[in-house]
Amino acid sequence: MKHVDIFTDGACSGNPGPGGWGVILKYKENIKELSGGEAQTTNNRMEMTAVITALETLKEPCEVTVYSDSKYVIDSITKGWAKGWQKNGWVKSNKEKALNPDLWEKLLSLLDKHNVSFVWVKGHAGHPENERCDELAVEQSMKYKNA
Repeated sequence: MKHVDIFTDGACSGNPGPGGWGVILKYKENIKELSGGEAQTTNNRMEMTAVITALETLKEPCEVTVYSDSKYVIDSITKGWAKGWQKNGWVKSNKEKALNPDLWEKLLSLLDKHNVSFVWVKGHAGHPENERCDELAVEQSMKYKNA
């Protein structure tokens, strides 16, 4: 299997508000940047959309390391929360509805196709790829803010 490193970030101007996401995919010496956004969204939705879009970009099953500053995304996957919410009809253990079930469905499906590990990186702490993803995400959110 090919190994791909994926770096992601999301941004939102207001929460909810105009948002954006940024992605860097690295395979050997190949680097690809992706970004996008929405007029009305949340930061967590943008963080998730970045990971989903990156994984959807892969043309075949891969070994993937996802680097993200989103504890929401990383903890929900690595601690098994998202699978638990799915199993319980998108209801959390405290009986509240889980947020973003549409995106969790997509992400969990993609995780079945690839062998993915997650690494948390501290945001706004000088990590080059995380900083670049943040720039891409903020740039996209500003397009929607100024539209």
